[in-house]
Amino acid sequence: MLTLPLWEVRGLQSARPLQEPIMSEPIPAVIAEHIRAINAFDTDAIMRTFAPDAIVNDNRREIAGPEAIRRWVEKEIVGDKVTMEIREVMERRDSTIVRARYDGLYDKTNLPPELILSNYFTVLDGRITTLIIIFNQSSPF
Repeated sequence: MLTLPLWEVRGLQSARPLQEPIMSEPIPAVIAEHIRAINAFDTDAIMRTFAPDAIVNDNRREIAGPEAIRRWVEKEIVGDKVTMEIREVMERRDSTIVRARYDGLYDKTNLPPELILSNYFTVLDGRITTLIIIFNQSSPF
């Protein structure tokens, strides 16, 4: 697996000081490129990270296929100037889990001051086939 060091992944710098992330595994190159492209607001570069048959689930909405994913990226990622600051990366079987602080120009009503989302990536042949983005709650267990 091709991986990149963290300093090549961060992309645009946040206005807030960066918190050093917990890295149990190096981040796969396509996921690093995906995050870098998001932070650069580069729709075409984001789209190049997805496989043609990719599926995204964001906020319990399933977005399938390149045309739908592109519309979602243009409106809700690039359009809302979303940025990601990696906080934690873990490998679990065939998935990479990236916890990241999100910021941007989206509606923040009823969201915590620091929004941390879990991104569950599945990669095949160097492209993202599945991306599930979840706002996880603390578990009592």
